[in-house]
Amino acid sequence: MSAATLSEAPAGAVDAPVLSVRGIGRSFGSHLACAEISFDLWPGEVLAIVGESGSGKTTLLRCLSGLLTPSAGVVSYRTATGRDVDIHAVAEAERRRLARTDWGFVHQDPRDGLRMGVSAGANVGERLMALGARHYGDIRGTALDWLDRVEIPRERVDDLPQTFSGGMRQRLQIARNLVTGPRLVFMDEPTGGLDVSVQARLLDLIRGLVAGMGLAVVIVTHDLAVARLLSHRILVMRRGRVVEAGLTDQVLDDPQHAYSQLLVASILQG
Repeated sequence: MSAATLSEAPAGAVDAPVLSVRGIGRSFGSHLACAEISFDLWPGEVLAIVGESGSGKTTLLRCLSGLLTPSAGVVSYRTATGRDVDIHAVAEAERRRLARTDWGFVHQDPRDGLRMGVSAGANVGERLMALGARHYGDIRGTALDWLDRVEIPRERVDDLPQTFSGGMRQRLQIARNLVTGPRLVFMDEPTGGLDVSVQARLLDLIRGLVAGMGLAVVIVTHDLAVARLLSHRILVMRRGRVVEAGLTDQVLDDPQHAYSQLLVASILQG
C-alpha cells in the first residue's frame, strides 16, 4: 500500500480535508488493536473500512470519532471556519459540542443512538435544540420533514422508537444524526442485523442522503457489497493494520494483497 493512497485529494476536490489522520494506534495492554494508520478524508467522500471480526476496524472508528483515546497518533478535524482541531487534545466541552453539531454517529444497534423513552419527533428535535432552536412549531415541522426524508410515516411522529421495526429505528437514527446538517458522519455497520430487503432499502436511502448533502463519511462494514455501493475509497484491515487501500472499485476488482483477495473470493463463492 502506498502511504499516499488515501492522502491524495480525489479528482475535482478543491477544499482541504475534513479529517486528517496520522499514525493512529491503539493497544489494550499487550493486545494491538490498530497501528500506524494514516489517511485524509475529503468533503463529499465516503471511506469504507473493511475486514473480518477482530481486524481493528471498530476500534479505529471509535478513535476517529473521539469515543476512544488512541495510544498514538493524531486525528485532526477541519471545522467549517477552516480551523484545525485535534479532537483528542481539545477540551471535552468542545468535543461534545462538535459531536452534537458537526458530526454524526450511526450505530449498528439503533438503540445505542436513540433515546428509546422519547418520541420519534423528540429524538430528531433534540439535535436541533443543541443548535439553539427553541420554537416548538419550527422544531416539529423540521422533524416531520425529516421523517418524510427517511420514509417514516408522519403519523408516527409521537410514537416511541421501541414500537418501531429494526429498519425503521435505523432510519430514525439517521434522521436524528443528519437533521443538523453535519459535515462528518461515522457509521458502524449501519445495515448489520437487518434482513436483505430492509438492507437494500436502507442502503439506497443512505446513498441518496450522503450524495445530496455532500457528507464526508467513514463507514465500518464487513460486507464488501455495502462498501462497493456506498464508498469511494476503501481501507482493508487485518490484525490491526491496513494491508491495502485505494479506490473502492480498483481494490475490489483487482485486489493486490493476499488477504484482500481472500475477502473478495469469499464473497464471490458465497
